[in-house]
Amino acid sequence: MAGRPAPEKPPKQWYGELAGVAATALALGVGELVAAATGGPSAPLVAVGGVAVDAAPTPVKEFAVAAFYTYDKLALQAGIVLVLAVFAAFIGVLAMRRLRYGLAGVAVFAVIGVLASATRASATWAYPLPTVAGALTAAGLLVLLRRILPRRSSGSAQDQGNDTGADSDVAAQEAPTPVQGARSPSSDVGMSVVDGPRQPPGRRRFLALAGGAIGAAVVAVPGGRRLWAQRVAAARAAVVLPPPSSPAPPLPAKVSARVPGLEPFVTRNADFYRIDTALTVPQMEPKDWQLKIHGRVKRPLTLTYEQLLTRPMVERYITLSCVSNEVGGELVGNARWLGVPIKDLLDEVEPDDGADQVVSRSVDGYTAGTPTAALRDGRDALLAVGMNGEPLPVEHGFPVRMVVPGLYGYVSATKWLTELELSRFSDFSAYWVRRDYAALAPVKTQSRIDTPAAGKRVEPGLVMVAGVAWAQHRGVSAVEVRVDDGPWQPAQLAAVPSVDTWRQWSWPWQAAPGKHRLQVRATDNTGQVQTGQVHKPLPDGATGWHTIKVTVA
Repeated sequence: MAGRPAPEKPPKQWYGELAGVAATALALGVGELVAAATGGPSAPLVAVGGVAVDAAPTPVKEFAVAAFYTYDKLALQAGIVLVLAVFAAFIGVLAMRRLRYGLAGVAVFAVIGVLASATRASATWAYPLPTVAGALTAAGLLVLLRRILPRRSSGSAQDQGNDTGADSDVAAQEAPTPVQGARSPSSDVGMSVVDGPRQPPGRRRFLALAGGAIGAAVVAVPGGRRLWAQRVAAARAAVVLPPPSSPAPPLPAKVSARVPGLEPFVTRNADFYRIDTALTVPQMEPKDWQLKIHGRVKRPLTLTYEQLLTRPMVERYITLSCVSNEVGGELVGNARWLGVPIKDLLDEVEPDDGADQVVSRSVDGYTAGTPTAALRDGRDALLAVGMNGEPLPVEHGFPVRMVVPGLYGYVSATKWLTELELSRFSDFSAYWVRRDYAALAPVKTQSRIDTPAAGKRVEPGLVMVAGVAWAQHRGVSAVEVRVDDGPWQPAQLAAVPSVDTWRQWSWPWQAAPGKHRLQVRATDNTGQVQTGQVHKPLPDGATGWHTIKVTVA
């Protein structure tokens, strides 16, 4: 008795893996384009990545900063993409075998993305749209790929048993009409279905469609981000900063120690460190920016960007440093900032007597808690709109950020600022405080050797040892260097415009042949000497003396 047409064996697994990766990649690309069109930080990768950043334990965050420094966001995105690719491949395999299972996997990812988008700070009804659009695109591509999936003949139904299942033929290719003298497909037991003049294109069409989807995603993901970034860049270029009513004092003639290899007194914008919780740089046009000042105040206030620029501006050189900076690290920089004094705004809204904390919020939901007293004690705490003579760079907080001398950035330097809420420390714990960092974080006295570099080989004779030291809002009064645990030797200090900046120092060393260890310590204007006790950054900043080893030969 002649057997019935042979059922099809499941496709090779790599077809499903490729289909899943292609569908997910295209979903991410569509999501980025829709996010750019809707103008919100709601692309699926950004939304889910933001949740991952917020949920990561403090030790993981510290490891990321220590291991990747300012590239921690790039490393996180790469990790998310890798994990996503693994799950995408799994979903693709499911979809090629049982379509409904694959679509269920897409739905799970869609729910995760929608929840992540909808729960972000300042979320609107449009935030989930990129995820929804991406999920629908992924589902459609999976269905299409399954329809053209190359199938393999596996023998007669009598040999295999009629157990193919309800949807085993959803993506089956139609058999060609037999022609006289030709063998029927069912007679070619165990042969793979191949492309032919009378058959639908299988393998080639599948690979072309999957490859095209991945190629489109490679273009769309950065393209969507660039599209929105270009709009913001154009808006930033159109900003004309007002002249300061209180210009920065002229830099002293001897502000630089003039030693090759020493960090410049003013850090270029492109070289200024960036550490924050934003997975991608928030993009906000000035026309959409508003600052809301509210909470425990008598007169709440809302300002637009244009209104902020009409207020008297102060210009100052101020050094900022990150609490994650290890001893001798580079997460510190000095710039010329232009902005509105925060004290003036607080005086205007009249905080309640018990409002001892100002909670600043970023457009992406980040919060910092700054002591109200530190913002009203006369220091140059600013709502900054300019950096080194130009509008804030987008990656450093454009349109508006906070700059407060003397405090670590996690309690005072909120970028992409949109809100100031007068509160109490007993009522609210800000982002990093909830992650075991100290609520009060004055900058510790620190010093660093910039030259010679650690591990460097130098020639015997006169070697200039130089670096920077900082104790913002207290100032540095002395720097000392020692070699091989010998006596501390005073270094020569460069001039500074104020106590709110770092200070360059230099020391001439008559280097003898051999291997040597150099250490540095600073003293602030209160007489407090930098401690040599080694401590990690958590919970309120690293301590210890910067130590390097060099070879003289």
